Amino acid sequence: MEEYSADTSKRPEPEVLSPTSALNSQLLPIAAVLLAVLLVAVFALLVRKKSSKRGDAVILAGCSDAGKTAILTTLAYQQTLPTHASMQTNAALVALPSSRKTLRVVDVPGHPRIRDQFQEHLPQAKALAFVVDASTVSRNGAAVAEHLHMIMHALTSLPPSRSTPSLLIVAHKCDLLKGTANASAEQLAINRVRTILERELEKRRSTHANGVAVEGLGAEDAESEIGGLECTGNGEFKFAEWEGGEVAFIGTSVSVGKAAQVVTEKHSEKDGLSSLREWLEELA
Repeated sequence: MEEYSADTSKRPEPEVLSPTSALNSQLLPIAAVLLAVLLVAVFALLVRKKSSKRGDAVILAGCSDAGKTAILTTLAYQQTLPTHASMQTNAALVALPSSRKTLRVVDVPGHPRIRDQFQEHLPQAKALAFVVDASTVSRNGAAVAEHLHMIMHALTSLPPSRSTPSLLIVAHKCDLLKGTANASAEQLAINRVRTILERELEKRRSTHANGVAVEGLGAEDAESEIGGLECTGNGEFKFAEWEGGEVAFIGTSVSVGKAAQVVTEKHSEKDGLSSLREWLEELA
């Protein structure tokens, strides 16, 4: 009887998948879905964070009687209404005709007891405009500088994740100054405000550097190096060298009881707030 032997040399060997290959083939679609979800979440977070960094408000700050409320009513209602020292925050939407956009402007009272309320609006602030009465700053420069110092300290103390709002110093009531052949009343107001504030802030910086407590800052604030007045140079304080960022200056004025001229593409005549409107347009 012949012994039968099967020829297995031509029989195909069965394909065997390793556990790792099988696992990878199953997890690949799941990993792709998870990656897509992660990318969407990161994009949404970045957009939200970018939006929160920008802010959508402009804060008007400054000492009492500087003219903040008059500026706000003129911007919002195209008419300067008689005002008195405010004891509560006012806010209004200001239309910007050239860009067809709007900005929310917040007027914070300048009374010493409540002037720090500006910090409540910093998280939503795109910029801060510090209003100075150019006609009286010569005699109350120290008080104005104290208020501005508190604001500059708050701006430089913001966390790194929060972009610092732009800082504008408004030399207001420049119409009360008389211009000369070499300089307009607006430029004279700017020069006066800049010079006096730099001098007074340098006094505060020198006092603080010598270890003396600075009025207007708490004990915790006093522990900082110069309390928000750090400059890149070794000389006297200058706005151009302030480490907190660029500081812009403009001169403004309003006429109580008169309708304001709204600057549009068809109407190029300028009024006392034209420089401020142009700044707001660029900001928007």
